[in-house]
Amino acid sequence: MKNIFCFIFFTIGSWAFSQEIPTTTLKNLDGSKVSLNQLIENDNITVLSFWATWCVPCINELDAIADIYDEWKDETKVNLIAIATDDTRTKKRIRPLVNGKGWEYIVLYDDNQDLKRALNITTLPHTLVLKNNKIIQRRTGYIPGAEEDLYEFIKKNSN
Repeated sequence: MKNIFCFIFFTIGSWAFSQEIPTTTLKNLDGSKVSLNQLIENDNITVLSFWATWCVPCINELDAIADIYDEWKDETKVNLIAIATDDTRTKKRIRPLVNGKGWEYIVLYDDNQDLKRALNITTLPHTLVLKNNKIIQRRTGYIPGAEEDLYEFIKKNSN
């Protein structure tokens, strides 16, 4: 019985982390359509951070990463894309919040939450680490200091 459980866990875990990002178009802060797949750098690590303006842990995580993001890029060439998942009631808050924060990464908006649904994201913040357009790690939630663990994982998996 234990062997069957291990096999099922390994198979499901492997499938979850080998999932590719679907071809999708999102919007930038100006409302223009952007192909997410063209922004993902296959040879380097790309981090997709799903967040919302009402999610305090999301903003705390993105702020913490913003403080050290230049060092991350210099050392690992990582590319971070913050994807807002606000609904129609709160989407008007995205641009002012981002402009006030001065985040150095690309910020996109998942207008109808199609990408969020396609990737089965139910909790925010939700962070995906990609390499060669495949998910190699999923993280949910945020506690202070978790960005250091994320960075260690990025360093270990970068070229």
